[in-house]
Amino acid sequence: MELRREIMDSLIRWKESKSRKPLIIQGARQIGKTWIMKKFGELHYDYVAYFNFDASEELCREFENTKDPSRLLGILRLYTDQPLEAGRTLLIFDEIQESNKALNSLKYFSEDAPEYHIIAAGSLLGVSLSQGDSFPVGKVDFLKMYPVSFKEFLYTDAIQIYTFVDGITSIESLPEIIISKLIESYRRYQVCGGMPSAASAMLENKGIEEIENIQNNVLTAFSLDFAKHAPSRDIPRITAIWNSIPSQLSKENRKFLYKLVKPGARAREYEDELFWLQHAGLLYRVFCVTKPGLPISAYDDLTAFKIYLCDIGLLRALAGLPSEIFRTDNPLYAEFKGAITENIILQSLVTKFEVLPRYWASAGTAEIDFLLQYGVSLLPIEVKSGENLNAKSLKVYIDNFKPEIVIRYSMRNLKKDGNILNIPLYLADWTDKILTLR
Repeated sequence: MELRREIMDSLIRWKESKSRKPLIIQGARQIGKTWIMKKFGELHYDYVAYFNFDASEELCREFENTKDPSRLLGILRLYTDQPLEAGRTLLIFDEIQESNKALNSLKYFSEDAPEYHIIAAGSLLGVSLSQGDSFPVGKVDFLKMYPVSFKEFLYTDAIQIYTFVDGITSIESLPEIIISKLIESYRRYQVCGGMPSAASAMLENKGIEEIENIQNNVLTAFSLDFAKHAPSRDIPRITAIWNSIPSQLSKENRKFLYKLVKPGARAREYEDELFWLQHAGLLYRVFCVTKPGLPISAYDDLTAFKIYLCDIGLLRALAGLPSEIFRTDNPLYAEFKGAITENIILQSLVTKFEVLPRYWASAGTAEIDFLLQYGVSLLPIEVKSGENLNAKSLKVYIDNFKPEIVIRYSMRNLKKDGNILNIPLYLADWTDKILTLR
């Protein structure tokens, strides 16, 4: 089943921009970068010329011999049956991280042949870690791509419900019939997550066995990527961190602990591996701030942070959490339910706001799940997995810092109570819009 991806709108704006440069789409593997590039070309160009640098060592070698775009275009014509016409053909350079020279060539296309429309993709494993003269600094545009969001999933799963929610113009309670259908779609999404193949399988009602098989295959592919792209000496530590993620999140205080990776482990032994996973797009590292201040990054405590996975479905699969747990109130699931909920909220926030959220903790007495830099404000965020809104930490923060607005995600209906804005968990993808309505 074909999913509607919001990134398509950004690609159209790139095509129409007068200052357009070659575009690099960044994001983790398996999130649909190749599909969206080809689909964009199919819909908005006369021709699409696709070049995969991972599939052809010969193609990689061609870029070793020249940097001249006119010569490169002549060579590329030998590798495709599509005409390469400026403005009418979309040139796709896929898995470009396999050729540093191809990556570097984007600089010369930008300077000497800007009339050609080029999109490149490569997982952050290669692109963000490229070194030396291989990276075309200032000569390319960037666009981040993420797993399928609940908003995108809902568009296909229940278009009428999506249309109703997307048309909200004021902060007021949603009708019960809308809520029940939203919750049903939200539960389905929690199971499949945002890997496009898993989300499509859920939408096509292929069954949980097929969905979990897809998710486990994706996890296996990620593990193989560790072996392919990471330095061999780092692979055991990268794998250990990756496998520790469920246990890191299972604690009430989800601060990352090196001892859960390996007894006796120290920060300096694993910092490079955390960095690698982070820049591969596979996890988010959310730092604790010493105090609320702007810019929020200036107050990071680099020794205290939490890690979250790039996709809720993969987190469920990595943790071995059965799908039926989302339809029960099993007390054994209570603690990890909070982790799942925080993970899905963070996924929503990173796609809508430029600055990665942080969290705040006082001296062992209170902790705010996230702090969101929103314009010139810092918005404290409390995440509740159900309808119990007891939040002592939130009260401590409010008493100390008097925030303009507080966001609380829960299963309660949409409502503004004083300066507390309650957003239902299933509306997290609309947070940016809801904030403009207050």
